[in-house]
Amino acid sequence: MSNQVVSHNVYFEGNVQSLGLETEKGKATVGVMKKGNYTFSTASAEVMVVVSGVLHAKLDDAGFKAYKAQEQFDVAANSSFEVRCDADVAYICYYE
Repeated sequence: MSNQVVSHNVYFEGNVQSLGLETEKGKATVGVMKKGNYTFSTASAEVMVVVSGVLHAKLDDAGFKAYKAQEQFDVAANSSFEVRCDADVAYICYYE
């Protein structure tokens, strides 16, 4: 049995929260975003997979694109991206 504690990340005054885990793909977080607009910065490359709801992401100058449950998008390392949630969204983020 492991003695490791699950990491808990809280952002944007509690409106975005995630829990860390190890997966077959490596480190990941699974989380929830409440309705709102958020800007995230990355250190490593990420793959975001929407689990529930619709996440509108702006990854470049092309504007926002909607991602629904089971859809994913890639985020480059050392970059930032904007997201918009019109309702609660659940996601899993894999770190590369």
